[in-house]
Amino acid sequence: MIKNSLKYTKNYYSLSDKIKLALEYLEQNDLKERENGRYDILGDDVYINVQDYTSKPETQGKWEAHRKYIDIQFMIKGSEKIGVGEIDNYHTLEAYDESKDLEFLEITNDTYQFINMNENDFIILYPQDVHMPQIAVSTPSYVKKAVVKISI
Repeated sequence: MIKNSLKYTKNYYSLSDKIKLALEYLEQNDLKERENGRYDILGDDVYINVQDYTSKPETQGKWEAHRKYIDIQFMIKGSEKIGVGEIDNYHTLEAYDESKDLEFLEITNDTYQFINMNENDFIILYPQDVHMPQIAVSTPSYVKKAVVKISI
């Protein structure tokens, strides 16, 4: 897991060519007025999902993980908390859905943390990074976010 601000994306270009491409896209495109939906950057290898929603209480959150894609979650508007933990501390709650690259998990101990995400912050989540997105910082509020999916 890596968390930082959009102004420091260049520090992460060396992670991979696909991550560099995704971060450059976030830097070069104003997503504030972008409609919700999928936008291809490099076909199924790198694409972005723009979404908006109302953040929710932690009690309504779900722990999730992906096996085929790295997530870069980027806050366009608003703020939220994202829970992050290591996959070794979780067990499957709902079976892995290969078509959605999505697995819901349940924590087995208290080895996780919540990261506050504000406008222009991004977080890079690898397959070992179980995460609980869309959590309200204090009270539920409007959020607009981009999730870049990067195939591994």
